[in-house]
Amino acid sequence: MNVYDHIAANNRKTVVILLAFPVALFATVFLFAFLIAKTNLLSLAGTGVLYIVTPKEANFFDKILTQTGVLSQALRLTLAVYPWMLLTAFIWIAVSYHFGSAMILGIARARRVTFEENRELFRLVENTAIMAGLPTPEIYLIKDESMNAFATGCKPEEASVALTDGIVKKLNKAELQAVIAHELAHIGNRDTRLMLITVAGIGCFIFFGEFLCRAAFRSGLRNSRSKKGGGTIILFVIGIICLLFGYVIAPILRFALSRLREYQADATAVKITRDPDALVRALTKIALDPRVEVLDASPLVGNMCIANPASVGLMSSLYSTHPSIDDRLTALINMMGIDMDKDQTPPVNAQAGRAIW
Repeated sequence: MNVYDHIAANNRKTVVILLAFPVALFATVFLFAFLIAKTNLLSLAGTGVLYIVTPKEANFFDKILTQTGVLSQALRLTLAVYPWMLLTAFIWIAVSYHFGSAMILGIARARRVTFEENRELFRLVENTAIMAGLPTPEIYLIKDESMNAFATGCKPEEASVALTDGIVKKLNKAELQAVIAHELAHIGNRDTRLMLITVAGIGCFIFFGEFLCRAAFRSGLRNSRSKKGGGTIILFVIGIICLLFGYVIAPILRFALSRLREYQADATAVKITRDPDALVRALTKIALDPRVEVLDASPLVGNMCIANPASVGLMSSLYSTHPSIDDRLTALINMMGIDMDKDQTPPVNAQAGRAIW
């Protein structure tokens, strides 16, 4: 697969994500609506469905309950809730598409580097971008002595590369260039856009799920002595739907689409630098200390790094979309026996400086 094929494939994956998310969300909402209808939860909750609904809306839910058939009730409940959840998700994604890179860099507390501050690093990134046929991305540094890096941006012209202080200090020039080439490969292959959309979509449901569950908990404490607990129940159910989708359903979609992107970025980096051994050494060193403390609370952002930066634990393994470093090293070691000049499908044009993305 050459670079054009990979870009086309990632464009198709973006469309798949945009289609799969609403379908999966509909199925999740319908499942909960079915359980609600089956257990007659709305009747238990009463007609005051959360104090945020109007009497007219409450009457609407009452009418639903009078319909015969559990499936009919479930479908009507789904159609009452689903459009608002979908609209909220797409507004969130649209905002993230335009401002997501700045948000991600902000979460990582990354600081932009100017040419005057670090000429050597700036020249290294610039030269590697020329070799890859890409515009020079903006460069950011993360104040952390560990070794990691990530790229973000929906377009190559608007992309950024963020590096930890540790990776800049601890890798030699060839190794650091291999890491930069890996991140540039993500930019050129449009992986950064793909991940930005998935991170925004999943993050939306996790945020609202946690918000609604907390609101339901607080409401439940206030109304524990009253009979007006219906709203709390519905809030909690909707929150659980969002959390289930964000933590379980959506990651399955992401896992299915993102695994090969790291292998492809490694291979593309080798094509850019013509030095697989440098990337092998870089990944070996990074594996010793990839944790970026500021990203411990943002595992979704951590998935954009060259290596999983989260602390070891359940959340780390749950969100990791990276193949193991050992598997990536094995693939790179196998590349060392390839005559790259005779490779018929190079992902990067051999002519340095020619834009092929």
